[in-house]
Amino acid sequence: MIKRIKQIAAITVALVFSLSVQAQKKELGDDQYFKSNFKGITQQLPSVVKWIDDSHFILRKEGKSYEIDCKTGAEKEYVEPNINKGTVATTPEIVVKGNDLYWRKNIEDIRLTNDSAKEINQTLSPDGNYIAFTKNNDLYTVNLATKKETRLTQDGSETILNGYASWVYMEEILGRSGRYRAFWWSPDSKHIAFFRSDDSKIPVFTITDAPGLHGVVETQRYPKVGDPNPEVKVGIVEPEGNIVWAAFNEKDDQYFGLPYWKPDGSSLLVQWMNRDQNNLIIYDVNTITGGKSEFYNEKQKSWVDLDDQGGRIQFLNNKTGFVLNSDATGWNHLYFYDMKGKLVNAITSGKFTVTNVNYIDEKKGVVYFMARSLENTARNDFYRVNVNGKNMERLTIGEYNNSINLSPDGSYFVVTYNNTGTPTKMTLMSTKRKIIKELGDSKGTEFDNYNLAKTEIVRVKSDDGLYDLPMKVTWPLNMDKSKKYPVLISVYGGPNAGSVMDTWGFSGNQQWYAKEGLIQVVMDHRASGHFGKEGVANMYHNLGYWEMKDYSTMVKWLIANGGADASKICITGFSYGGYMTCYALTYGSDVFTHGMAGGSVTDWTLYDSHYTERYMGTPANNAEGYKSSNVMTHAAKYKGMIQIVHGMIDDNVHLQNSIQFISKLQDQKKDFEFMPYSGGRHGWGGNKGLHFQNMKTKFIYKYLLEKEVPKAMLK
Repeated sequence: MIKRIKQIAAITVALVFSLSVQAQKKELGDDQYFKSNFKGITQQLPSVVKWIDDSHFILRKEGKSYEIDCKTGAEKEYVEPNINKGTVATTPEIVVKGNDLYWRKNIEDIRLTNDSAKEINQTLSPDGNYIAFTKNNDLYTVNLATKKETRLTQDGSETILNGYASWVYMEEILGRSGRYRAFWWSPDSKHIAFFRSDDSKIPVFTITDAPGLHGVVETQRYPKVGDPNPEVKVGIVEPEGNIVWAAFNEKDDQYFGLPYWKPDGSSLLVQWMNRDQNNLIIYDVNTITGGKSEFYNEKQKSWVDLDDQGGRIQFLNNKTGFVLNSDATGWNHLYFYDMKGKLVNAITSGKFTVTNVNYIDEKKGVVYFMARSLENTARNDFYRVNVNGKNMERLTIGEYNNSINLSPDGSYFVVTYNNTGTPTKMTLMSTKRKIIKELGDSKGTEFDNYNLAKTEIVRVKSDDGLYDLPMKVTWPLNMDKSKKYPVLISVYGGPNAGSVMDTWGFSGNQQWYAKEGLIQVVMDHRASGHFGKEGVANMYHNLGYWEMKDYSTMVKWLIANGGADASKICITGFSYGGYMTCYALTYGSDVFTHGMAGGSVTDWTLYDSHYTERYMGTPANNAEGYKSSNVMTHAAKYKGMIQIVHGMIDDNVHLQNSIQFISKLQDQKKDFEFMPYSGGRHGWGGNKGLHFQNMKTKFIYKYLLEKEVPKAMLK
């Protein structure tokens, strides 16, 4: 299979331009192109609602629910058990009314708080006896039995945040999905771990917008490269008081990652990292004294990623040890440690990337996990391996990209699979690799009767011969080998954030542009994740260079072998993809002629400390790297046409990035398009979102297709 994939890059011109569509094939109409009415061509797949037990699950299809027996494949219509209205809920339900919290008990809502302040991130204790939340930047609990509210911290202010994350921690360390929550219940409900952040030394960034008579001003504590970070203390507190502070010096230049409670709640594991972000130490913190001892230590020549999902460590229930994932070898793999933090053995190894641990069967000593396929880095497969590292086996079958829903005991799984040429299917399998029941196919009965554009994965050898670079190409419909075609390249491009997967994708927009004669491409470079941490580490202290080199190599292949018009090479992206677009139209302007950039970083000194310094260090130790990665450094090379858009109140990538770039272009008398969106942050919707889509459509038609935009294409 590997040989077959590599040969794609050597596709003959005759094959690429083949007019193999049969005369009897139907053409898509406006209803499909513009209204996405694909009835008969594609159809909706069923969905797994939940597992009932180890061998039964509920499948929802055609408006009805069915119970599936995994042992036989038999199905019967499922009816929800009748629950009496007077039944007491086993888990308390907390609801918000106005600014206050209520406990919904049976049909009555019992008030828990009663003041004008807003309670944030209300979180129920595991035993259901308490609720914790933050208010006015202090941490509180309410005892549900007594309704007693306890203020656990006393010094919350505009710059002292207890249990509420500082901006850079929310954005880069704990994740936006946490909604600024920086407190965590212990499994036994006896303690709450929390971060106390002192933001007073972080410079204030001012964000302005234009509404009303005098405009709107926001201020934000935002540490840019080299700025002071929040000073963070790690606290452990009982539900009704008595704080113990972990033995760290908050004045040190450091970061703390998402903490892990040991399963019995006996101690707290705290991720500590130096500011250079190349040394991760996990400390075991005593809940009574706050004393700490080293539990795990990892150093890398480039950087170590902090875990923001809680998946770095998975403890075994039998208390014999834990499974840890690390990419220190150059590829992300699993390791088994004893409870004292001593390595027992590697569970997986080799040149492939483990992406998720789905289940650990402690009785059988087996780990079930997902990984980028050993055969094809653009696919995900499901595997199992013994905890001792022996007998690794692939459980999914065929040349597909897979996602799975595993039964509670790991005996069965529902696999949803596809590839660029195969519409998505769903199958029930056992972990003995036996197919039990076909559950659904999104391919409609009319699918084969239509003339559809072809999409495929193409691999191109990098200039230095080290990597087979992947791109996903949708070719124009009925390509004519005597013609040249404009190219639209979509990228993100950030470290370990690839976009190219061997997956099915079908939309009216994609098919329309193929009919209009546009080559549509998604590209990934060597540091996108396909080649492990080995590949990603190429970006260390050198953002921009390898991305652009690899993208340029793939474009040159398209020009030489894929019918691409060298005068119409357009790249587009948002956020890091916006940076890539701006960099392509300056540094890479010998190859790229047009671009559409949104929410772009243009100078890495303008972005936040944690993200940027992880990859680039600081200007003090990497002056040349910051200079070469700066879009403005290469502005004199700009010679095409770029469309720049940005949200005016973007609190992530500040508008100043785009303003400084367009100012540089203005000084050099360069032409460009610019559109700021009032009220827009790092993305926007509603009518402004439709306006943004229309802008891109008009740009494509004006500069790439060179004709009027069909009215049906505008929103």
